[in-house]
Amino acid sequence: MPSKRHVLTLVTALALPLLAPAALAQGEPVKIGLILPMTGPFASTGRQIEAAVKLYMAQNGTTVAGRKVEVILKDDAGTPDQTRRLAQELVVNDKVAVLAGFGITPAALAVGPVATQAKVPAVIMAAATSGIVAGSPYFVRTSYTLPQTSVTMAEWANKNNMKKLVTMVSDYGPGIDAEKSFKERVLLNGGQVIGEIRIPMRNPDFAPFLQRVRDLQPDAVFVFIPSGPAASLMKQFSERGLDKANIKLIGDGGVTDDDTLGEMGDAALGTVTSFHYSAAHDSPLNKKFVEAFQAQAKFRPNFMAVGGYDGMRVIYKALESTKGKTDGDALIAAMKGQTFESPRGPITVDAQTRDIVQNVYIRRVERKGGQLWNTEIETFPNVKDPRAK
Repeated sequence: MPSKRHVLTLVTALALPLLAPAALAQGEPVKIGLILPMTGPFASTGRQIEAAVKLYMAQNGTTVAGRKVEVILKDDAGTPDQTRRLAQELVVNDKVAVLAGFGITPAALAVGPVATQAKVPAVIMAAATSGIVAGSPYFVRTSYTLPQTSVTMAEWANKNNMKKLVTMVSDYGPGIDAEKSFKERVLLNGGQVIGEIRIPMRNPDFAPFLQRVRDLQPDAVFVFIPSGPAASLMKQFSERGLDKANIKLIGDGGVTDDDTLGEMGDAALGTVTSFHYSAAHDSPLNKKFVEAFQAQAKFRPNFMAVGGYDGMRVIYKALESTKGKTDGDALIAAMKGQTFESPRGPITVDAQTRDIVQNVYIRRVERKGGQLWNTEIETFPNVKDPRAK
């Protein structure tokens, strides 16, 4: 009969081949597939988020729970078909544990089936249309939603006696989302939307649309457009004399995006927007963030940057919670309910919806120290997406 010691040695030897792969897996890097538009019309989004991801890792290290973190950056040029193909390649070939980025709504939606089938968490750092997160149980958002800012802007307009309003939005999903949310709240508050104008995405000339606004003579025009063309909008708003006709320009914060605000000149002064982040946010944490970001990237951070920065924080803390294990369900569970102080202020990943809850600020463009800034003048705390279910 073999001795107890011999049996123990035999059992241990048989178990080693089974334990080795698990031990090896723990030592392998955790790969994050970062899909961003680094070229094309949305390249500024990719540039901002990439810089924020690099900053977070520079400040917090490249190792979590004993495992090295490796980011694999892919450029989708803002093309949803390409986004989906890249996500599939990252999951199948690179074995990423997490997908992240997604500069525009169609890109995020294209990844939903991939994340669901592979059970890989996907952190939405930029796209803002309401309802995206419901597209996959593995989606988590660290950006914002358009109803959060649009409804808040409608509330502020009502408080400031703006009753006759016109909406002017880019004619695609996010613009329509913003238009609908703003209009519903205006009507609920007893106001009027006397005109709804949609602007084509390609090569927009704002002049004829602004003339229509002037002809309608509203108290204010609510605007949502991608941040890139906003400098042209500001110039034409002034040239068409809408400011002299006492028509206020209000909108979602992308209209006075920190990334392009410096190009707008005096035409932007006084513009009021609602948003979840301003580089001028007055907190010690944000001042450190802006200083570190500008020192590294050489440009001012905007709302995309803070979405990427906080997205990395959510991923790191989830990995800490799972002790480095990359099971998709465990990671998603660890992302739900995270509450922390961000450069933008306090935020929470809602445990039920996996969407973001955050302050929304009313900001006015002012010149300080020779530069234009979105100065916060009012805070609406802990705003959920009004459309989240």
